[in-house]
Amino acid sequence: MSTIPVARQKLIERIVGAARSRKRRDDLPSSDTFLREYFRGVAEEDLRAYSSAELAAAALAHLRAARVRKRNQPIVRVFNPEEARDGWTSKHTIVEVTIEDMPFLVDSLGIVLSDQELTVHLMVHPVLGVRRDRSGRIVEIPTSDDSSRFRESWQHVQIDRIEDSERLEALRRRILRTLDDVRVAVKDWLPMKERALEIAAALPSRPHPVPQHDIQEAKELLEWIADDNFTFLGYREYRLKRGRTEDRVEAIPETGLGLLRSRRRRVQPTILKGDLREHARAPDLLTITKANSKSTVHRSTYLDYIGVKTFDRSGRVTGEQRFLGLFTSRVYHRSPREIPLLAQKIRRVIDHFDLDPASHDAKALVHVLETYPRDELFQARVADLIRIARGVVNLYERRRVRVFLRRDVFGRFYSALIYVPRDRYNTQVRESLERVIREALNATALDSQVQISESALARVHIIARLPEQGGPRIDVAALEERIAETVRTWDDRLRDALIEAYGEFEGRTISDRYRNAFPAAYEAEVPAEEAIADLREIDRVVADSGYVGLRLIGAENGTAYLRLFRSGAAIPLSQVLPILENLGFFVISERPYVVRAPENGEIWITTYEMQRTDERDVESSLEARFKEAFKAVLSGEAENDRFNRLVVLASLRWRQAMVLRAYCRYLLQTSSTFSQSYMEQVLGANPQIAAILSRLFEAQFDPALKPIRRDALATRAKQELDAALDGVKSLDEDRILRRFASLIQATLRTNYYQTDASGRHKPYVSLKLDPRRIAELPQPKPAFEIFVYSPRVEGVHLRMGHVARGGIRWSDRREDFRTEVLGLLKAQNVKNTLIVPVGAKGGFVAKRLPTGGSREEIQREGVECYRSYVRALLDITDNIVDGRIKPPPQVVRRDGDDAYLVVAADKGTATFSDIANAVAAEYGFWLGDAFASGGSAGYDHKKMGITARGAWECVKRHFREIGIDTQTQEFTAVGIGDMSGDVFGNGMLRSPHMKLLGAFNHQHIFLDPNPDPAKSFKERERLFKLPRSTWEDYDRKLISKGGGVYSRNAKTIKLAPQARAMLGLDRDNVSPIELIRAVLCMQVDLLWNGGIGTYVKASDETNADIGDRANDAVRVNGRDLRCKIVGEGGNLGFSQRGRIEYALAGGRINTDFVDNSGGVDCSDHEVNIKILLNTAVQRGKLTLARRNKMLASMTEDVAALVLRNNYLQSQAISTMALRATTDLFEHAHTIRSLELSGALDRALEFLPSAEAIEDRHRAGQGL
Repeated sequence: MSTIPVARQKLIERIVGAARSRKRRDDLPSSDTFLREYFRGVAEEDLRAYSSAELAAAALAHLRAARVRKRNQPIVRVFNPEEARDGWTSKHTIVEVTIEDMPFLVDSLGIVLSDQELTVHLMVHPVLGVRRDRSGRIVEIPTSDDSSRFRESWQHVQIDRIEDSERLEALRRRILRTLDDVRVAVKDWLPMKERALEIAAALPSRPHPVPQHDIQEAKELLEWIADDNFTFLGYREYRLKRGRTEDRVEAIPETGLGLLRSRRRRVQPTILKGDLREHARAPDLLTITKANSKSTVHRSTYLDYIGVKTFDRSGRVTGEQRFLGLFTSRVYHRSPREIPLLAQKIRRVIDHFDLDPASHDAKALVHVLETYPRDELFQARVADLIRIARGVVNLYERRRVRVFLRRDVFGRFYSALIYVPRDRYNTQVRESLERVIREALNATALDSQVQISESALARVHIIARLPEQGGPRIDVAALEERIAETVRTWDDRLRDALIEAYGEFEGRTISDRYRNAFPAAYEAEVPAEEAIADLREIDRVVADSGYVGLRLIGAENGTAYLRLFRSGAAIPLSQVLPILENLGFFVISERPYVVRAPENGEIWITTYEMQRTDERDVESSLEARFKEAFKAVLSGEAENDRFNRLVVLASLRWRQAMVLRAYCRYLLQTSSTFSQSYMEQVLGANPQIAAILSRLFEAQFDPALKPIRRDALATRAKQELDAALDGVKSLDEDRILRRFASLIQATLRTNYYQTDASGRHKPYVSLKLDPRRIAELPQPKPAFEIFVYSPRVEGVHLRMGHVARGGIRWSDRREDFRTEVLGLLKAQNVKNTLIVPVGAKGGFVAKRLPTGGSREEIQREGVECYRSYVRALLDITDNIVDGRIKPPPQVVRRDGDDAYLVVAADKGTATFSDIANAVAAEYGFWLGDAFASGGSAGYDHKKMGITARGAWECVKRHFREIGIDTQTQEFTAVGIGDMSGDVFGNGMLRSPHMKLLGAFNHQHIFLDPNPDPAKSFKERERLFKLPRSTWEDYDRKLISKGGGVYSRNAKTIKLAPQARAMLGLDRDNVSPIELIRAVLCMQVDLLWNGGIGTYVKASDETNADIGDRANDAVRVNGRDLRCKIVGEGGNLGFSQRGRIEYALAGGRINTDFVDNSGGVDCSDHEVNIKILLNTAVQRGKLTLARRNKMLASMTEDVAALVLRNNYLQSQAISTMALRATTDLFEHAHTIRSLELSGALDRALEFLPSAEAIEDRHRAGQGL
């Protein structure tokens, strides 16, 4: 008796203890002993996995179920225990078996459960000594050391739960059949063994038409299997009945033993034809093969079949004596040369090769045969062994794939020996091999075994069962090629493809560099041949870590695959998805891979499966356009919007789409009623027209075309466009498309075809337009217009004539900067009546200012945008070289010569003149530093204070006319701006007698109810001299009681009584917006505008009429102002109708173009002086330094001339105002004459109609 480990003994005693509370009166007195015997062989981990109570209940339930059992009547239960019925429950299904102990029971039950794919969670299988009475009732279960007992096998198995009652019953019946097989096999084991010995003994005396050595081999084999080398499971004798066309094999009744004795296995006669008939008649004494059914006993494998033929005296086959069973394990672990029959086969094979035993080939042959699959050695004919052994020896230690096939003598299966390089073998390879064999042989079932040794080759042995009608004819060479392809790794295929593409040396070098670099998921997804193209992109990424590789792979039904390559990290999906959607694709899936090549770091590959939104196929010609467009958007060269869809839909390049986007952006700036989204939709819905529009643009401006060819292509494009537009059904779509066509035809020049020194296209596009040819353009229409577009900056430059002057503004009005510039142009044009050039104005917006960036970072970006903007203007402007006009390179001019272009400072560009002149110098522009006035070699307007001083001349006149001398008398004022600004800062220093009560800018609101004029003047002067300042820098100690500096971002502002009294407010708390409106409407002597924006309108105007959304909330009406005088140092502070309303209410005001004309007047003097002196410089008669010195020496002279003009202009206005009533009809006549000549638009200038003039005459009023 074996001892039980102490730990297990303790666990069993707990079960025994738990069982005592569950015992019934009719339970055996020896149930404690039963429990100890029942669980003594169970592992500790299994006992711990369940509660003691559960195990005790299960064992007692088994005991009760097997309480009564008659001999040779197994008890099998398959059930789900219930508390009420069984006294316990389990989450598993329970299998209980009680039967006489015999070999193979546990193994055979495991076969049943495995075949049903049921997992065993617990197996208890004790062999118990049980005493039963004659009725089969248990009398006693003695301890295991009591030998006077009948041994029974008790099995308790917990398996996966089965709820289906029919399946439970089917499993129970299957177990019963298997137990019956075990019983008959065990019962007949000895008779079968004896039968084998009887046949062996009789063989020498039986008639045989075979050589004596074959008889001896058969005899030795039968004796050998009877010596416990074969598990006998069945035996039966058969007779062969011959016919004319077919034979029959019939079982001889009452000869069956073991499994073949069972009535369930009675068979019908077998009809033999063809090869089977020949084999049955062949004079072969022994047949060893595999049966066509699996064993239900001991091992779940196909039964071994040993057949001994019988012959009559004439040597004809009369039948067969057949054994079924399983070779025992020791057969597979001893040398085949120690096994009868196999030893003789091996000797014959070795003799056939006639090799020197000491030679390498002889040793290799012996090794092959020693390690040959044992079943194959038994079953294969010597001829087959010779054929296969030769092939294996020739293959020995060579890294290649070979397949050796052998067909079973009965045609029921093929045996396939497959040799593959060991390092290529894995489970996936085995499964692939099985799949190939199954398909090639049309196999119904497969069994495979693998041998991996120290050899360079791994061996996979596959038995492929064939359908009843047999398998197809096999082309072994083709099968071997197919298997070789299956076994080849992805790296192998990549190496071969690289060698094919690059040659042996370079191909292997690249292959070695990237061996094992690709992840399994990539290899499964991408064919090795296709990966070559990926490697080209990867090499580019390796060479340049900033490079983004891209491949577009088309498929059917509009599906495509985009593959991106990037070093270090994948491009985020959130960044890629919008780009692809705007290119006309929606993404179905994303698959990322990481390539880890030695010394190259990580290369990320991301594959996107996509579908074209129009479901059309992705043609190969799209890849180049798509690649360019995607990279342009990713790098920021192109904007990410639905114009990019035209790359796919209209076959445009991304820059061609950019031109249409530029025209769209221009239309948006002209107050178009259509949104960009709608225009994108229209062009996308009409890709043919979009393509024609692009062709029309290129026909007009491609410098590579000869004029005749250009005109012909343009005419054809217009004809195609007209025909296509006739087919557009929607009125809105027609209007949009015609406006695009109109803009293209109104374009005079473009830099679209220009390239830089490196041959790259400019990152921006500039379009010179003829506004007179553009319908629906807001008035006034300039004579010339340049629109600048890029993803980084947009801008416009408007000129009223060939010779025009005006500043460039850094605008913050991204959506309507043209409206802002147009308003400034209108004022500038009138202002420029003082000088020769007519009005001009420009503005740009920086579209990619750094979010949360510092002031310096924002300034840097603004400067770069300004440079691009200026370059865009100069790109399409003529130059003058040696007195002759020189057109810009790569520009088709559809207008006359146009070389006069100057710029000046404005809001946001006060310090940019040197920057503009540096750009002009790059271009060799003829004006030199006269291009941008006010630079380091020009007049500094802020330093001179020229704009504010000029405006102050007008303000002084207003004050004199009401009896106040601003230079000697105190007066009150409010202002718009801060001391860092040119116009506001200089204006606030015009008089030391000013009492500044309030002011505001875009950040702060300043209040000082009772300032000390002298002290406050000095503080303003201090702030003005700082490099940068805001109202926050104002010394609070100098602010009078009740005043302060307040943030415009505050939720509410609490006002002191002094401030409320000053503002005329009766509330303590106001919002910043309310406070600014109150400041604007304060009762003061002067309102000084030195800021940006329009703050006053007429009461019958809406904020939408003004076009300055940023200041809609604080804007007030002209009639609500309580100041006596307005000084318009800044531009567009009032709408024209707002001025009129204020003036009619008694206020004194000129217009901005009168008050602040000093800046442009000064710039004109500077430019004209420079043009004059530059001629002398160019001729060498004057040095540049001397010129600059002369220019500086004229500063005060120029200022005096400018101020003189302001003085005289305001004087002339005052003089005319005195005669406004008496000269009203002369003024009306002048208006009418100018209107008839086309020089004046009465409505645009907000001049009264003829009827309104009559009303004013009757009221005694003038203009």
